[in-house]
Amino acid sequence: QVQLVESGGGLVQAGGSLRLSCAASGLTFSNYRMGWFRQAPGKEREFVASISWSGPRSDYADFAKGRFTISRDNAKNTVYLQMNTLSPEDTAVYYCAADRNGAYSPTPSEALYYDYWGQGTQVTVSS
Repeated sequence: QVQLVESGGGLVQAGGSLRLSCAASGLTFSNYRMGWFRQAPGKEREFVASISWSGPRSDYADFAKGRFTISRDNAKNTVYLQMNTLSPEDTAVYYCAADRNGAYSPTPSEALYYDYWGQGTQVTVSS
């Protein structure tokens, strides 16, 4: 059974940092493109970042460029999202996702191409 479990969310002050982790099980982790998405109350789920199964290629949403860094440790079956200079606009539930066909999916930013999802971890940034 495939399972993705996010952790590392919490409450931080504006300007602070958080590092999210996503532990994967039940899949051959190194063969998957991994992505992070987020969803704020009343808003649609949006792409944050992704990393290919054969790195180091990564992609970022415009709001994440220069502030967020995605990485993966295939030996630990874990993908990370380092988030710096956080603002209240970053408040959302952050979801980890895995794309089985990452080498062939036409874009890393579309949620419909991801096959498995975690339960999410809450990130709250106070002003």
